[in-house]
Amino acid sequence: MNQLEQLESEARNDGIEIVDYSFNSPNIKGLYCDGTVGISTKLQTTAERLCVLAEELGHHHTSAGNILNMSSASNRNQEQKARIWSYNKLIDLQGFIDAFEHHCSNLYETATYLGVTEQFLVDTINAYMHKYGCYIKYMNYVIEFGFNSVNVIKQYN
Repeated sequence: MNQLEQLESEARNDGIEIVDYSFNSPNIKGLYCDGTVGISTKLQTTAERLCVLAEELGHHHTSAGNILNMSSASNRNQEQKARIWSYNKLIDLQGFIDAFEHHCSNLYETATYLGVTEQFLVDTINAYMHKYGCYIKYMNYVIEFGFNSVNVIKQYN
């Protein structure tokens, strides 16, 4: 079972219905409302679908009410919480280490290895840099976060 199928299965187990939907606007990739996630039929890759589904499930777990109007600070905060939830769900610190150990050397290779889009990876890196600062020591590794970049260093004792 791939990562998308696992996430779809988790959603179904939580009572969430996932439907493919042709949104009128090409800017809308997904939408969560009352236990249903609508995913745009225009998404072209499994990675895109996975990232959108993760964010919409983030709304299920973290948001309340109608947050479509982004002029509200409260709505922007809820949007950010949903994105953080999706970043943590799809790429944890161990994911960066696994990509390093599999010799991924750039954003494209890392995103491909992790099954996400490059933009989702960059957004995750930037969110983790905001959360952890420029680096974090994790197990026997140092994970360095830069704007749109990540570097993993293995520590030897």
